[in-house]
Amino acid sequence: MSRQLLLEIIPAPGPTLNNTVVGSNTAAIEAASGLAPGRALYLWGPPGAGRSHVLRAIAAEKTSIFFDLAVSATEIMAWATRPLSGSDLKLVCVDDIQDMTPEQQASVFALYNHWRELASTEHAFALAVTGDRAPMMLSLREDLRTRLGWDLIFRLDPLSDQEKFEAIQTYAQRQGLPLSAEVLDWTLTHYSRDIRQLFALVDALDRYSLSKHRNVTVPLLRLMLADRDFLQSSIPFA
Repeated sequence: MSRQLLLEIIPAPGPTLNNTVVGSNTAAIEAASGLAPGRALYLWGPPGAGRSHVLRAIAAEKTSIFFDLAVSATEIMAWATRPLSGSDLKLVCVDDIQDMTPEQQASVFALYNHWRELASTEHAFALAVTGDRAPMMLSLREDLRTRLGWDLIFRLDPLSDQEKFEAIQTYAQRQGLPLSAEVLDWTLTHYSRDIRQLFALVDALDRYSLSKHRNVTVPLLRLMLADRDFLQSSIPFA
């Protein structure tokens, strides 16, 4: 079975702060999770650093709206110009600013102006934006690049293999599922590098080992990954 098919059968759980592995990003995660109305945050880092994960995780914690590349400039502008009187909106998120069209950039520019206008009022909301580079390195309109630096800026670094190893080990121990170094090494070498996919794999392996009444070993893990019927019908992932 291909790796892509496995990822489709064992989907990762939705992003939450509970399944966010901090690694060396403690300050960035704390800033994101504690972002208050009236504050703005720009998170940047290379692919695989978890920018979108963190953004969606904090969006799930509050009354929020999430803008990504699929959202039209018109829709973003509508939010950037609407009156917020009586609104309980606490957070506006903008993902992957580096790939937005000029029209979308213009709408985000207006959104920043609206955020600043309301920042010290009872209608204030927090604004969190992600990109793949530091503000001054982005190929965006100059006035928008300046606004990305108006408040908090943090870089996210990808997890090292050792951090992933320790995160999976800790997660499995919390599930009451001891994993040997051999199993962990095989998983990191042959499976997805996405930490949420790895957590989902641990959950599946826990259920499979119980169903087979066998300890977790590399042969059992490989047997599970070949057992398409189990993966498709026996794992209650939404």
